[in-house]
Amino acid sequence: MTVATEAVTLAAQATPTQTAQATDLVHAAAPAASLVQSVDWLAIAPPVVAAVAALLILVADLFVREGRKHLLGLGAVLGLVVALAALLPLRGAGHRTFCLVGDTTVCSYTADQFALVIQALVLVGALVTALLSLTLAKDDKNLPAGEYWFLLLSSAAGATLLPAARDLATLVVALEVASLPAFALVGLRRGDKRSSEAALKFFLSSVTATAVMLLGVSFVYAATGSLHLTEIATRLDNVPAQLDTLAQAGVALTLVGFAFKTAAAPFHFWVPDTYVGAPLPVAAYLSVTGKAVGFSGLILVTVVAFPSYADVWGPALAVLAALTMTVGNVAALRQNATRAHSAVRLLAWSSVGQAGYLLVPIAAAAYTSDAQIGSTVAYALMYAVVNLGAFAVAALVSRTNPGGRLTDYRGLYARSPLAALALGFFLLCLAGLPPGIIGLVAKVTVFSSAVDAGLAWLAVVMAVNVVIALYYYLRWTALLFRPAPQEAPEQAPATATGETPHPVRAPRRLPAPLGTAIVLTLVAAVALSGYPQLILRFVTGSLFQ
Repeated sequence: MTVATEAVTLAAQATPTQTAQATDLVHAAAPAASLVQSVDWLAIAPPVVAAVAALLILVADLFVREGRKHLLGLGAVLGLVVALAALLPLRGAGHRTFCLVGDTTVCSYTADQFALVIQALVLVGALVTALLSLTLAKDDKNLPAGEYWFLLLSSAAGATLLPAARDLATLVVALEVASLPAFALVGLRRGDKRSSEAALKFFLSSVTATAVMLLGVSFVYAATGSLHLTEIATRLDNVPAQLDTLAQAGVALTLVGFAFKTAAAPFHFWVPDTYVGAPLPVAAYLSVTGKAVGFSGLILVTVVAFPSYADVWGPALAVLAALTMTVGNVAALRQNATRAHSAVRLLAWSSVGQAGYLLVPIAAAAYTSDAQIGSTVAYALMYAVVNLGAFAVAALVSRTNPGGRLTDYRGLYARSPLAALALGFFLLCLAGLPPGIIGLVAKVTVFSSAVDAGLAWLAVVMAVNVVIALYYYLRWTALLFRPAPQEAPEQAPATATGETPHPVRAPRRLPAPLGTAIVLTLVAAVALSGYPQLILRFVTGSLFQ
């Protein structure tokens, strides 16, 4: 007879002595239900590897000589590659850890299909950013290398943790671990007033968003008594009438907090100045990884935690989607091609418009099923590849044209045919035009999700915005193949005989990491256009399995 069985038998006796014995046996059986849990280290390996790599680089920075700081960047790239490799053993089976005692279905960390896809997106985005940053860290003496790589890897660790979080506490902590280093990355360049201003604006807006979100989380906890997303979903079905208003307010405030993170209008005001003031690789990182973090968090709280209040967040997200895509595309349309940093500003406003498209399937999930979010995941994968590629080409052009004007791209095909063809292909993917098939397919899937959910008005708004976006994407593409304006040649110094040699402009050599980033993103975009089934398989079925 086991200890627990003996306790139950003695508890059936009515005498005080036997009751005391039963109590002692229950305490003896308590260690069997210990709160000490085993940790699934394989499940949490990706964020742990990124975090450990960040700490190692921070310590190594103290001992590496100034002339060998580039080794820190190579270490960061290696750490991200190892973190990506740690995702491979997790395929095909859901790994859970940090679960409630006695209920292994309620966990704080779940490495399901959704988490693995977003983690792969985040790590690939961080890896391409690291490749772009290798050249920047070498050329820019105002950028402290050790701190830069530590902050980049720390932010990547938080961003990798977030899609696997399954309770609100872990979700908020992961979001802040991803965001706080990003503030410092934006303003890390010493002596740059634009960079400091961008970091301050980014910081203030994000802190406001976090405060609003925490208020919403506290309301949700007060109404449900739980922080686990699946438990919240169950308890919101039976919220007492006197707590219903509190629960609705909590849902609304939590959505507002994530709307800041996703740069959804009218909470998008920080995006253009932040992208312009930040180092170009950091702007690329924010445009892809920052969006992946915001949208994965938004999906988790709406589809997993708040399905009972779909009538609250569904219409709200549909309106936000329409407003965001319209504001972003109209602002991008109005960019002056001769204005300084107009290229990055156009990419910034384009990212706001793309955020509107990404919101559409999430809003549609309120009216049909969570299977609609697969369209958001597929679109995010397409957007990540082509937008990182566009920023990589922008980084190449900025080496010879630091003004960053759109007019600087005129005649790029004559100067660098591969870069021009790559950028042209990326822009056509963003526009959804052949040969950028993957962009067209991704837009069709998002459009179909709105139609299937009965949101015909939102589908019409999206169609109008796609047409608007065609103009500025095609205008930029056309500039790449136009003849470059005639420039006064730089005169070389006269020789000893008094003759002036023929003027020659020495081209700047393409750095290997920058060229690698362009080639990798171009190959990925072409492969996805040739075989879109690689990401379309996420469109059907639920990802939370």
